[in-house]
Formats: sequence, C-alpha cells, structure tokens
Amino acid sequence: MKLKSIMLTAAISAAMISGYAQAGDGKKLYAEKTCSACHGKDANKPLMPDYPKIAGQNEAYIIKQMTDIKSGTRANGNSAAMKGVMVLVSDQEIKDIAAYVSKLKP
Repeated sequence: MKLKSIMLTAAISAAMISGYAQAGDGKKLYAEKTCSACHGKDANKPLMPDYPKIAGQNEAYIIKQMTDIKSGTRANGNSAAMKGVMVLVSDQEIKDIAAYVSKLKP
C-alpha cells in the first residue's frame, strides 16, 4: 500500500512538473500559434508594413487587443486576419504570449 502511495505521488508530481513546463511558455506558443508568420520571429519585423511591431508592447495592452479580436469586439484594421487564429488560442495562452512578447526588445 505504501509503495502505491509513493508511486501515485511521484506520478502526480511528474504530471504537475510537466504541465508547469508547458504552461507559461510564451515563446513556444508564439511560434506554435503562428504569431511569427505575421509579426515576425522576434515580433518586430512584420510580414506587411501595416501589421504592428509588437515586441516590447505593454503586456496588458496585448492581452486586451488579443481578447477583443478573439471575442469580435475589435473588428477593424487587420483584426480579421487574426480572428481565424484566435480560436486556437486559450485565454491562458493569450496571457503567456503577451508576457513573452512584452519582454522582447522593440
């Protein structure tokens, strides 16, 4: 019985560590969610001249913009291009990406 308890504790700990390593990885999410396709690898060389350079932008501002685009509240400019991608991004992932991008050198 004690061995089962130890094994269960080890399995839960490993799952928590694994989940923690994945959660909050804004750099990985930025690449996986195709942000770099339009905003550039380092978020400061956009694909099109009218796409924003977002490196170093305020974290709360990035969260607000992404959340508004996802919900449809913001539907101007190039937001239509992002709308299709935003369905793939969870609220936590928005926060993780925003935290990462806000720390990049503009």
